[in-house]
Amino acid sequence: MTGKSHITIKGIKEGLVFLLDDQCDFIALLDELNAKLDKHVQQFTGPIVHIFIKLGARQLEEEDKERIRLILRRQGNLIIQSIESDPPEVGPDQKVVPSLHTMSGIVRSGQTLEFEGHLLLLGDVNPGGAIRCTGDVYVLGALRGTVHAGSAGDHGAIIAASLMKPTQLRIADVISRPPDEWTSAEPWMEYAFLREGTMAIDKMTSLSRYRKEVMQFKGV
Repeated sequence: MTGKSHITIKGIKEGLVFLLDDQCDFIALLDELNAKLDKHVQQFTGPIVHIFIKLGARQLEEEDKERIRLILRRQGNLIIQSIESDPPEVGPDQKVVPSLHTMSGIVRSGQTLEFEGHLLLLGDVNPGGAIRCTGDVYVLGALRGTVHAGSAGDHGAIIAASLMKPTQLRIADVISRPPDEWTSAEPWMEYAFLREGTMAIDKMTSLSRYRKEVMQFKGV
C-alpha cells in the first residue's frame, strides 16, 4: 500500500488504540484495516488484546461500526472495548440543549441527587433531602428540602414545585431568602428565578413569558 497511512496504532497500558483518519474515504479505511491485519498478523496473535477505536470527527452509524468490528474479529484475541467519535463541534451561534432527566420517588433526608441538565421529579423532596442540577429543577410534589439549580453558574435556571416550602433554594451563586418568606398557602404551582440578581417567586402560569423555550427540551 502506498501513500499516507490512514490508521495509526498506539500501545497503552490497557491495550491498543487504533486512530482512524476521519478525512479519508470510509471504504479505503476498511481496506487499509484489512491490509494491516494481514501484514501484522503475527503481532495480533497470542494473548487477549483490548482494542480502543478512535474515529476522530467521523460519525458512523451502527452498521458501519459493525463493519469495523467484523474485520477485527478475524483475530480471535482482539477484543473491541469501544468505538468512539469526538464530540461534534458547536459553533458560537449554536446552542447546546441540555438533557432532561425524569424520575419518580421521594428524595429523603440525607439523600442528594445530582444531574447534568434539567430534572423533572415526580415526587417530594423531604426536609434534609437535596437536589443539585446544572439546569432547571421541576418538582411535581412538595419541595421541603434544598435545591440548587444552575449549579455550574447558569443564572437563567429556575426551580419549580407544586408546593414550595423549601429549606433553602439556590440558583447559580444566589441563595434564597429565609425559608419562612417562601411559605405560601396558594394552591398553584410556583417557580423561583433570578430577577436582576435577586431570587423571586411567581406562579407557574407566568413561566412562558420568562422562558419561552422551557418545554422545548430534547426528548420531551
